[in-house]
Amino acid sequence: MENMDESFFQETEHRPKQSTIEAEDIPIIDLSPILTSDSSEITNLVAQIGDACKKWGFFQVINHGVPSTCRQKIERASKEFFLLPTEEKRKVSRDEDNPMGFYDTEHTKNVRDWKEVFDFVVENPTLLPASHEPHDTELRELKNQWPDFPNNFREACEEYGRGIEKLSYKLLELIALSLGLSSKRLNSYFKDQTSFMRLNYYPLCPIHHLALGVGRHKDAGALTVLAQDDVGGLEVKRKADGEWIQVKPTPDAYIINVGDIIQVWSNDRYESVEHRVIASSKKERFSIPFFFNPSHYVMVEPLEELTNEESPAKYRAYNWGKFLTTRNLSNFKKLNVENIQIYHFRNG
Repeated sequence: MENMDESFFQETEHRPKQSTIEAEDIPIIDLSPILTSDSSEITNLVAQIGDACKKWGFFQVINHGVPSTCRQKIERASKEFFLLPTEEKRKVSRDEDNPMGFYDTEHTKNVRDWKEVFDFVVENPTLLPASHEPHDTELRELKNQWPDFPNNFREACEEYGRGIEKLSYKLLELIALSLGLSSKRLNSYFKDQTSFMRLNYYPLCPIHHLALGVGRHKDAGALTVLAQDDVGGLEVKRKADGEWIQVKPTPDAYIINVGDIIQVWSNDRYESVEHRVIASSKKERFSIPFFFNPSHYVMVEPLEELTNEESPAKYRAYNWGKFLTTRNLSNFKKLNVENIQIYHFRNG
């Protein structure tokens, strides 16, 4: 990324501010009541999660049950991989036919991000529509590809993936309870999940005042579970006033955000919130988001239990696999139009 390239330049209004506001009030929620099964503490936990989803769309969790050794292993493997020579990393490059693997020219909102990524699916292989065309019923398999180095890379990724998947189901159940649903109401949508894990590397950025590690966006899936290192850089758009707020790293915590699918399922009770990542000229940064996504054949629409005459469905149903396939087109090339968003399916 040494060569200066205007494809990284954000439009003036989207460039990072020189001063940042650090979030003091993004909730930190203790998940230990799940482990003790104390019903009154679980009721309180569910209320905290509902409140955080309503007010922020983001929260952090501690005492989550994911072993810290498991996280340390993948963080070490991730650093070792990204610090390899570029030609070595490109041996496992992803492309439009198989979007799993290494990539360093991703675009968000049609502007190139200052980052490198490595993606892998949790269900290997994962099925997705072969094209975004509505009447094309052909499916394709997404398959993981693994580098030869570092030696324990695949093992570290797969072990961590299993731990985070378990945590994601726990969070999904707590969110379902917070919406007044039964705890397992949403689980069946993930039977043949299209979830994937991403390792992010943000190198030092000499144009940090012009570029972003990841441009402003909302996550299209159900939930995102993020491990960030102690460098920080994630910014969330505060719902109350639209200010960009930096999420201070909390040791061994995970940052959770509600995605577009939960916004639609909840019929706008909960909202997917815009966020971005600041690039740094002082310190490189690593992070690991897990995107918890349903099966490709799921039709996403407001849940029947959360709609009625006074609160009719605010969205038309859409097919998740086709939505994701359309959305992925913009990862590989700059489009001349805005990419597909859930508001394109809004009623009225």
